[in-house]
Amino acid sequence: MSSRDTVLGRVRRALADVPREERPDDVPVVRDYLQVHGERTPARTADLLAENLADYRALVHRCSPGDVPGLIARLLADRGARTVVVPEGLPAEWLAEATGVELVPDTPESTPAELDAKDSVVTGCAVAIAETGTIVLDGGSAQGRRRITLVPDHHICVVRVREQVVDSVPQGLERLDPARPLTWISGPSATSDIELDRVEGVHGPRTLEVILVEG
Repeated sequence: MSSRDTVLGRVRRALADVPREERPDDVPVVRDYLQVHGERTPARTADLLAENLADYRALVHRCSPGDVPGLIARLLADRGARTVVVPEGLPAEWLAEATGVELVPDTPESTPAELDAKDSVVTGCAVAIAETGTIVLDGGSAQGRRRITLVPDHHICVVRVREQVVDSVPQGLERLDPARPLTWISGPSATSDIELDRVEGVHGPRTLEVILVEG
């Protein structure tokens, strides 16, 4: 008996008591699992997000709305960035103080080679999940095409804490449209070889900076 026959035999035995006319939609799926692990105040949820982002080696900054332009300008200057990819819908005031930087719009014509030559990208996000330290982008306003957050080596992501931070993955899924191009980011891109030597920047940005806008 081949491995294929073994697997199919096990499937048939598992389905032996299922009526042939039954379809998956006929059987309701109970989803009574916990939505959140524990109880937290909004402030504690923001703290947990910051802790988990940092644990994934993202660089976390916290500020008030009025300090966003100055902080972004400082981060770009510290990086030595001269070109910044800007998605459609990004608030103009976020980059108002970033002088001496060329703002490059996100366009369908941009090639991977052109994006690879850009120093940084600044985006917003769709939702941020505290329990997993995850930022989710869905290609909406201020987020742009997926490739602009995968090719440039430096990504600054602005998260509006009050509107966009949730406790858990189930809560995050409730806010997302599965038909949209979802990108789930937990820290900068990283991979390890068989000897567990960590290498960053292989599948995406080498440096992820997250700005948590509070208040």
